[in-house]
Amino acid sequence: MKNITTIRLTRTHWYWLFQLLGWSAIALFVMFANGRHVREPGFLTSILLTIASGIVLSDLGHRLFNAWHWSRRPATWRMLAFAALVLGPLQTAGSIGINYLAIGRNGDLAWLHMLVTFWSGVMLAWTVCYLAALAIRRANRFEAEALRLEVLAKDAELRALQAQVNPHFFFNSLNSVRALIYENPDSAAQMIDQLATLMRYTLQSSYADTVPLREELEAVQSYLAIEKIRFEERLRVDVTIAGGMEAVRIPPMALQTLVENAVKYGVEQSATGTEIRISASHAQGKATIEVANQGALRTFSNSTSVGLSNARKRLVLSKGDDASLDLLERDGWVCATLRFPLAA
Repeated sequence: MKNITTIRLTRTHWYWLFQLLGWSAIALFVMFANGRHVREPGFLTSILLTIASGIVLSDLGHRLFNAWHWSRRPATWRMLAFAALVLGPLQTAGSIGINYLAIGRNGDLAWLHMLVTFWSGVMLAWTVCYLAALAIRRANRFEAEALRLEVLAKDAELRALQAQVNPHFFFNSLNSVRALIYENPDSAAQMIDQLATLMRYTLQSSYADTVPLREELEAVQSYLAIEKIRFEERLRVDVTIAGGMEAVRIPPMALQTLVENAVKYGVEQSATGTEIRISASHAQGKATIEVANQGALRTFSNSTSVGLSNARKRLVLSKGDDASLDLLERDGWVCATLRFPLAA
């Protein structure tokens, strides 16, 4: 199998590419405008040498603009004046000298006036193109910097939101441990083991914007194991994960937040307990993750509202504006549903 080498053009490569293309176009124009002289001895040599001198002079202008720092601050008039009053006349003088050496003759004063006007115009046009390239490069640099700052701001917001999630979760978990210490020390010890597993996961995931659903489910299973010790038969769980969904990435602790709410406002509020259903599927390029518990939709406390709002913000920051987190009551079930594009 043949190796394929990728050629990456640098800024210098692009500069010389456009230099050669531009001056080649000028050479074709000069040849077309002087078509009747094309077959004269020395004419083509004169054109080629004149274009070569134009390339040298324009590159000299480019280097001087950088050396004088005219390209780094608003000095457009200086660059244009230098092109028209220095580069243009120099190119004219070079063209006259080359024409005399190659062909052996020059034109009259009217022809000289036309030549000065033409080459000054060419150098002005070259400078305008050079300024346009500088403007595009600056715009791209500013856009890249703005994008970098936007990414940094997004990352900072994600970290701040994540910092709100973990203490909230551990506070609730420690309350559960406290409730069991005097009633069932063995169960409390098991709960502490599961809590240690959860702490390890949250510490590791706090450095990532997203985690695979598989890892989040493992953390949820540890959490449910804690609550199973507390609620026993009152907590019933059904998990259905469609093929291919295990590797889908979601914000860390997003699913955990929804499951925690289902336990708090489903199982905990019911004397007989409820079933919690966790499902994940995908269709038409979108992923759907749902946590449902039997019960009715109540007016949540402020802490829970903050938790859901936090999860919604982190989802949008990670997956884009097409992502959503909806909470609704349907046929005796309270359903919290995450939806987001798979490609995000």
